[in-house]
Amino acid sequence: MRTDKERDEAIEGYLTDELKTVNAHLPRSRKTLAELMDEPYPYVLCNDGSEHHFRKKELRHLAELVSEEEQSLLLLPIILEVQSEQGDIVVHSKQGIEAKVLSAILDMPLVVRNMSLRIYRPQVQVLRSSLKTTTQYVFRI
Repeated sequence: MRTDKERDEAIEGYLTDELKTVNAHLPRSRKTLAELMDEPYPYVLCNDGSEHHFRKKELRHLAELVSEEEQSLLLLPIILEVQSEQGDIVVHSKQGIEAKVLSAILDMPLVVRNMSLRIYRPQVQVLRSSLKTTTQYVFRI
Protein backbone atom coordinates (compact mmCIF):
# COMPACT_ATOMS: atom_id res chain seq x y z
CA MET A 1 0.00 0.00 0.00
CA ARG A 2 1.46 3.37 -1.04
CA THR A 3 1.78 6.24 1.39
CA ASP A 4 2.83 9.86 1.01
CA LYS A 5 6.15 9.01 2.69
CA GLU A 6 7.29 6.81 -0.20
CA ARG A 7 9.04 8.37 -3.20
CA ASP A 8 7.43 7.90 -6.61
CA GLU A 9 10.04 6.97 -9.24
CA ALA A 10 7.91 8.32 -12.09
CA ILE A 11 7.72 11.69 -10.36
CA GLU A 12 11.43 11.71 -9.46
CA GLY A 13 12.33 11.52 -13.16
CA TYR A 14 10.64 14.86 -13.78
CA LEU A 15 12.52 16.67 -11.06
CA THR A 16 15.76 17.38 -12.90
CA ASP A 17 17.63 20.48 -11.86
CA GLU A 18 16.28 22.57 -14.73
CA LEU A 19 12.66 21.74 -14.05
CA LYS A 20 12.54 21.43 -10.26
CA THR A 21 10.97 24.85 -9.84
CA VAL A 22 8.43 24.45 -12.62
CA ASN A 23 7.46 20.94 -11.43
CA ALA A 24 7.54 21.68 -7.67
CA HIS A 25 3.74 21.25 -7.61
CA LEU A 26 4.09 17.51 -8.28
CA PRO A 27 3.15 15.09 -5.51
CA ARG A 28 5.94 13.51 -3.46
CA SER A 29 4.14 10.25 -4.14
CA ARG A 30 0.75 9.36 -5.49
CA LYS A 31 -2.04 7.41 -3.83
CA THR A 32 -4.37 4.86 -5.34
CA LEU A 33 -7.96 5.71 -6.13
CA ALA A 34 -9.04 3.15 -3.51
CA GLU A 35 -6.96 4.86 -0.81
CA LEU A 36 -8.28 8.30 -1.70
CA MET A 37 -11.89 7.08 -1.73
CA ASP A 38 -11.45 6.00 1.91
CA GLU A 39 -10.12 9.38 3.07
CA PRO A 40 -12.57 12.03 4.39
CA TYR A 41 -10.43 14.80 2.81
CA PRO A 42 -8.40 13.14 0.05
CA TYR A 43 -5.05 14.75 -0.73
CA VAL A 44 -1.38 14.11 -1.48
CA LEU A 45 1.63 16.09 -0.28
CA CYS A 46 3.53 17.99 -2.97
CA ASN A 47 7.27 18.54 -3.36
CA ASP A 48 6.88 22.24 -2.55
CA GLY A 49 5.27 21.36 0.81
CA SER A 50 1.71 22.17 -0.25
CA GLU A 51 -1.23 19.77 -0.36
CA HIS A 52 -3.01 18.76 -3.54
CA HIS A 53 -6.67 18.06 -2.72
CA PHE A 54 -9.01 15.91 -4.79
CA ARG A 55 -12.71 16.51 -5.35
CA LYS A 56 -14.76 13.57 -4.09
CA LYS A 57 -17.06 13.96 -7.10
CA GLU A 58 -14.15 13.27 -9.47
CA LEU A 59 -12.99 10.30 -7.42
CA ARG A 60 -16.50 8.82 -7.49
CA HIS A 61 -16.66 9.37 -11.26
CA LEU A 62 -13.35 7.53 -11.73
CA ALA A 63 -14.52 4.72 -9.45
CA GLU A 64 -17.52 4.20 -11.72
CA LEU A 65 -15.20 3.73 -14.72
CA VAL A 66 -12.93 1.03 -13.29
CA SER A 67 -13.23 -2.21 -11.35
CA GLU A 68 -12.45 -2.48 -7.63
CA GLU A 69 -9.16 -4.17 -8.48
CA GLU A 70 -8.24 -1.34 -10.84
CA GLN A 71 -9.13 1.21 -8.14
CA SER A 72 -6.35 -0.27 -6.04
CA LEU A 73 -3.90 0.11 -8.94
CA LEU A 74 -4.80 3.52 -10.40
CA LEU A 75 -2.40 6.12 -9.02
CA LEU A 76 -3.62 9.69 -8.71
CA PRO A 77 -3.18 12.31 -9.85
CA ILE A 78 -2.83 11.09 -13.44
CA ILE A 79 0.24 12.85 -14.81
CA LEU A 80 -0.11 14.71 -18.12
CA GLU A 81 3.40 15.12 -19.51
CA VAL A 82 3.84 18.28 -21.59
CA GLN A 83 6.74 17.95 -24.02
CA SER A 84 8.18 21.22 -25.29
CA GLU A 85 8.70 20.27 -28.93
CA GLN A 86 5.46 18.42 -29.66
CA GLY A 87 1.93 19.74 -29.40
CA ASP A 88 0.72 16.58 -27.71
CA ILE A 89 0.55 15.30 -24.15
CA VAL A 90 1.94 11.93 -23.03
CA VAL A 91 0.29 9.85 -20.32
CA HIS A 92 2.21 6.83 -19.02
CA SER A 93 -0.02 3.80 -18.62
CA LYS A 94 1.85 0.74 -17.35
CA GLN A 95 -1.29 -1.20 -16.46
CA GLY A 96 -3.54 0.31 -19.14
CA ILE A 97 -5.93 1.66 -16.50
CA GLU A 98 -5.19 5.29 -17.35
CA ALA A 99 -5.93 4.53 -21.00
CA LYS A 100 -9.25 2.92 -20.03
CA VAL A 101 -10.23 5.96 -17.94
CA LEU A 102 -9.18 8.54 -20.53
CA SER A 103 -10.90 6.61 -23.33
CA ALA A 104 -14.14 6.65 -21.34
CA ILE A 105 -13.88 10.36 -20.52
CA LEU A 106 -13.02 11.31 -24.10
CA ASP A 107 -15.50 8.79 -25.54
CA MET A 108 -12.95 7.51 -28.03
CA PRO A 109 -10.44 4.67 -28.24
CA LEU A 110 -6.86 5.47 -27.22
CA VAL A 111 -3.91 3.31 -28.16
CA VAL A 112 -1.19 2.46 -25.64
CA ARG A 113 2.25 2.08 -27.21
CA ASN A 114 5.34 1.37 -25.12
CA MET A 115 3.30 1.83 -21.93
CA SER A 116 2.22 5.37 -22.85
CA LEU A 117 -0.46 7.10 -24.85
CA ARG A 118 -0.69 10.44 -26.59
CA ILE A 119 -3.53 12.88 -26.43
CA TYR A 120 -3.80 16.23 -28.14
CA ARG A 121 -4.61 19.69 -26.83
CA PRO A 122 -8.34 19.65 -27.74
CA GLN A 123 -8.65 16.30 -25.93
CA VAL A 124 -6.75 17.69 -22.93
CA GLN A 125 -9.30 20.50 -22.62
CA VAL A 126 -12.15 17.96 -22.46
CA LEU A 127 -10.20 15.80 -20.03
CA ARG A 128 -9.25 18.64 -17.69
CA SER A 129 -12.80 19.99 -17.60
CA SER A 130 -13.92 16.61 -16.26
CA LEU A 131 -10.87 15.66 -14.16
CA LYS A 132 -9.47 18.98 -12.93
CA THR A 133 -8.14 17.74 -9.56
CA THR A 134 -7.31 14.15 -10.55
CA THR A 135 -4.93 15.13 -13.34
CA GLN A 136 -1.78 17.22 -13.12
CA TYR A 137 0.63 18.65 -15.67
CA VAL A 138 4.35 17.94 -15.63
CA PHE A 139 6.75 19.82 -17.88
CA ARG A 140 9.60 18.08 -19.67
CA ILE A 141 12.29 19.37 -21.97
